[in-house]
Order: sequence, then C-alpha cells, then structure tokens
Amino acid sequence: MRRVLVAGFATRHVVQSARRAGFEVYAVDHFCDQDLCWNASKHLRFDELEDLPDTIATIADGHTIDYFVATSGAEDLAVPLPHAGTPAGVSARFLDKLEIQTFFEDAHIPTPHLSDGRFPAMIKPRHGAGGWRNRVVRSPEDLRAWEEEWPDVPSITQELVSGIPASVSCIADGTRAVAIAVNEQILRGGESDRAYGFSGSITPFDHPLAAKMAAIAEEAVGRSGCVGSVGVDFVVGDDDVWAIEINPRFQGTLDTVEIATGQSVFKRHIDACQGTLPPHGLKSGTVAARTILFADRDLTLTQDLGDCADCCADIPWPGTEIEEGGAVVSIYGWGHDRTAALDMLDRNITRVRQYIP
Repeated sequence: MRRVLVAGFATRHVVQSARRAGFEVYAVDHFCDQDLCWNASKHLRFDELEDLPDTIATIADGHTIDYFVATSGAEDLAVPLPHAGTPAGVSARFLDKLEIQTFFEDAHIPTPHLSDGRFPAMIKPRHGAGGWRNRVVRSPEDLRAWEEEWPDVPSITQELVSGIPASVSCIADGTRAVAIAVNEQILRGGESDRAYGFSGSITPFDHPLAAKMAAIAEEAVGRSGCVGSVGVDFVVGDDDVWAIEINPRFQGTLDTVEIATGQSVFKRHIDACQGTLPPHGLKSGTVAARTILFADRDLTLTQDLGDCADCCADIPWPGTEIEEGGAVVSIYGWGHDRTAALDMLDRNITRVRQYIP
C-alpha cells in the first residue's frame, strides 16, 4: 500500500479521499477532528503555521513516504519528500492575489479590473484563503477604515462585480488541464469580515454559462503550471463570467465533487502528477450539497457528533470549545436534483443541531 503524507491547516477532506482511494495516509493538521483520525494511520496536530516544517519532519521520520501532498498553509513549503502536486514556487505565485490579477490580465482572461480609486470596490488581502477580510468599500472613508483595521496587511482593490459565486475543479499535468466539475459556492454572508468566506458548495452547478467557465478554467490552469487538483473561482453574472482566483491545491468543493460523481479526485490528482489526465470531465449522477455550520455564540460541545457521521464531516471531539463565528461541523445533503439535495441538507442540519448546546 502506497503511503501519503497530507499536511496543511485543514486536511480532512484530502485525507478521507486518499484513504478511499486505497492509500495509507499520514496527516499533519491544525484540527485533527474525529473523522481525520479515523482515516489517518498516523496524525500530528500543530498550532501555528511556522510549526509545520518540524511537525512534518517528525511524522515522516523513519517512514517511507511515497507522496507528499500540501493543502492550505503548506502549498509553498519545500520539504525533502516526493512532492505530488503544484511545485512550491508555482504555488507561491498563486497565493498572491496581485500576481493572480497580473496572470489573468496577461492571458486576457476576464477578471475584475483593479479599481484605481473608483467606488464601490472590493478590497481583499493579497495573501490568505477562504475570503476572510474581503470587504466591499463604497467610499475613501471605507477604504481608510479597512486599512486602519488591518494596517500591516498588503491588499488589492478591485472593481465590484455582482453575480453568483462559483468554481471549476480541474485536474492538470503542468501544461494541460481538464475541468472535472463546475460548482456553485455558498458564502457566509452578513456584514462581518467573514461575509465572503467559503461556507459550502453545490455540485454540479447547472447554469447556462457553466461550459464557458469550464473552458476558461482549462485555459487558465493549463497556462499556470499547476499540477494535480486545481480550482478556479468565478463570479457568474447574467451574461458573463469573471475569473477571481486560482487555487493551486485541493479545494473545499472536493467533498461535493466526489459525492456527485462517485469518482476519486485524489486518484485523478496522483494520476496527473504522473502525467495522465482524465479524457473528459467526470459525469454527475447526483446533486450534492455541503454547508458549514458556524457557532452563533461561544460554546462547548457536550455530545458526540460522531453519531451523525453518515451526514456530516469535520467532526469535533466532545468537549471541544468553539468561539462565536468558528466552524462547528460540515453537513451534507444529496439527491436527484438541486431541490432534493437542499431538502435533505435542511433535514440533516435540523438533526445535527440537536447535538449542539
């Protein structure tokens, strides 16, 4: 059995996919939730990202690692292990939103323009994932308020485009890419700095512009030099689409892509690292939905959410303390169409909430 070491801030989705694909999995993760521990033969937890290299070295010591796979926070690490995925130097480029802007513009890929002092606009940190601290600013005063709140955070400000958040999941070999799924993204909403944070997905995204998104994503990822599982985020308007980011790693949509298609994205990732791409996108026989449940207040879990493992993931241990706004658990629904999937999701949310004080 081939052994994979998956490392990053949140790895459960990749660990689970690798285990299902028949790999023995080691994990270095910030959370080490129950279902990560169920699927990893060995696991170590870390607190701060600067602890990652030493923690990786500790878990790899004395073991043969066939593949090292990086997730969020570890994409640009250079570690002395056989790397399966986008090279660290290439990842570093696409972790910088200003570099992404330049890449899209040079490739003539539609993307929101830098705002150049015009309002309203979207301000976002140059580095960081998940949409945290993205904010709409409607005046110079709004812009100054953001800069005063985050004085040491480099940022970019783009023209504001409206539409549906979406993404395309691709598999790439460094020069070519195949779009395997188009996904609708669910954002947190509200007025906080988490308003544009990722909070779930629906796969597939049945939209008249889905094929256009897939074609743009294949072109962008093929040009990028990224390898393995790569995602492109979009905003979909009434008549056009805008590419927003390239994610040089497994995406949060991995779960719904696999439920919808019944296929292993991790296996496709490893195949691509060895030069083999799927001949076409994965067919969806089911619509799958995932949402992340967030705490509306500080809480301590007293019951075991593991009893709901058939419909949820990222399952915290009993006794876990979660701050207001923190992620509690991921919940799923699926069905023959979007309505059926969301109906099941609602039922499962009601079921899981009974376990939360």
